[in-house]
Amino acid sequence: MTDTAFFCVLSHEGVLSVRGSDASKFLQGQLTCHLGYLSTQRASLGARCTPKGRMQSSFRILAIADGFLLAMARELIEPQLADLKKYAVFSKSTLADASGDWVRFGLKNGEGVLLSLGIDLPAEPDSVAQTAELMAVRLTEGRVELWVPQSEADRIQARLAAQLPEAPLDHWLLAQVRAGVGQVFGTTRELFIPQMINLQALGGVSFKKGCYTGQEIVARMQYLGKLKRRLHRFTATDATERPAPGVELFSPVHGSSVGEVVLAAPAEQGVELLAVVQEDAFADGRIFLASPDGTPLAPATLPYSLNPDLEIQR
Repeated sequence: MTDTAFFCVLSHEGVLSVRGSDASKFLQGQLTCHLGYLSTQRASLGARCTPKGRMQSSFRILAIADGFLLAMARELIEPQLADLKKYAVFSKSTLADASGDWVRFGLKNGEGVLLSLGIDLPAEPDSVAQTAELMAVRLTEGRVELWVPQSEADRIQARLAAQLPEAPLDHWLLAQVRAGVGQVFGTTRELFIPQMINLQALGGVSFKKGCYTGQEIVARMQYLGKLKRRLHRFTATDATERPAPGVELFSPVHGSSVGEVVLAAPAEQGVELLAVVQEDAFADGRIFLASPDGTPLAPATLPYSLNPDLEIQR
C-alpha cells in the first residue's frame, strides 16, 4: 500500500497561522522547537505543552514571509487558538484559523509531479521549496506535503490526478505509522510528554533554545529522568477494526493499562499502529489491544534510533 506512488488530501488536519512582527518571539516562548532554526527553506515538527510538560498539540510548522503556519489535527485548532490568544494580548501577533486558506496534499513517491509543478525539492527531510503559489515540504520515507492556496486547489488536484492515483487518507496514515511519526489528537491531548512519542528524535524538541512553557519538565526528563513509557510500533494482523487514538493497551505484567494508541491505520493484513507503552511491558512482549484478552500486538521496528547525545545538540 505505502510502497506505491499516490496522492491524497490531508483532510484530517487544519492550519493555525501566527503572523506579525512579534510572531517569532511569541512562539519561541510557547513551542518545543527552535524558531531560529526555521526559514522559508526549512520546516520542523514541534509541540506545545502545558506547564507540566504534557502536549496540548503537535504540529508541523512552516515559516512564511510574515509569520508561521502550523498544521495540526483539525480538532485541536480551536482550543489551541483560544488558549494562545490569552498569551498574545501584549504581543504584536495576529492568530487565526487558516484552515480555509489552504488545501494540503500528501504525495508518496511523487517526485516527477513536483518537477512538473516547477518545484525542485531538496532530498533532506524538513526541506521546503516554494513557487509563487505553492509550498512543498520533504518528510521521510518518500513522503511530501504539498501546500496549495484554496483558490488553486482544484487546478492542482487535477494536475496531480493526471499523474498519480488518488488514494484514501488511510494510505498516508499507514505511511506515517511506518515512519514512526506520532502526533497528538483530541483524545490524546495532555496525555504525553514529547519524549513519549519520540519527538526529540525527530527534531521537534530543542534543548538549546531556552525557556518555553513546559521546558523545565521536558529538559529534566532528557537530562535526569528515566523514561518509563515511549513510542513503539506494532502490527495487529488479527484486528478487524482500527483502534482510535487513546485506546488502552494491556499486559500481564500489570493489572492495569500499560499504554495508549497514538495512531493506527489499516494495513495489508489487519492494522498497524504506534503506541506509547511502558518499557517493562514492552520488554515482556505480551501486549494486547483494548483489554487484557484483546487482540495481541506484535512489535515492529521503527526506521530511526534514539540517540540522547545527538538529541541535546539541537
